[in-house]
Amino acid sequence: MSKTPPPQLPENAVDMLNATRGGFNNLIGLTFTSAAYEKVCAKVDVTPELHQPYGLVHGGIYSAMIETLASVGAAINSMPRGQSTVGLENTTSFLKAVRSGTLYGEATPLTRGKRTHVWDVVIRDDEDRLVATGRVRMICLEQGAAVAGETVAVGG
Repeated sequence: MSKTPPPQLPENAVDMLNATRGGFNNLIGLTFTSAAYEKVCAKVDVTPELHQPYGLVHGGIYSAMIETLASVGAAINSMPRGQSTVGLENTTSFLKAVRSGTLYGEATPLTRGKRTHVWDVVIRDDEDRLVATGRVRMICLEQGAAVAGETVAVGG
């Protein structure tokens, strides 16, 4: 029995994602560069505001990029089923210190079930060096589910 492929994403999916990326993603300067059911990509330009006291990119920036990319990937795969997704676990490994330039993140699914997703994310620098990796486990919520006392809307 073959699975029905998901509907096509709108041509302007990246523009839509960037228009609704939210306060924290705006704060760190995250910009989506591509979006598909099989891969979601974004970039962050490194600024001094993203540094920790030693002048390196703060580890939370990598974790935030990983969480955002995996969340968006899971969401665009689950929304056609009327589901929302939230993170259950984020594991981030810091591999190489970065002080400047641009960080490029790419998320791909390891598994996309009806109840959970696991997404793998790699982050590279301007020289295409692997600087961080991560894995995020997501839960798919049915319409009307509550998180932190409020109903989660599909797509929100």
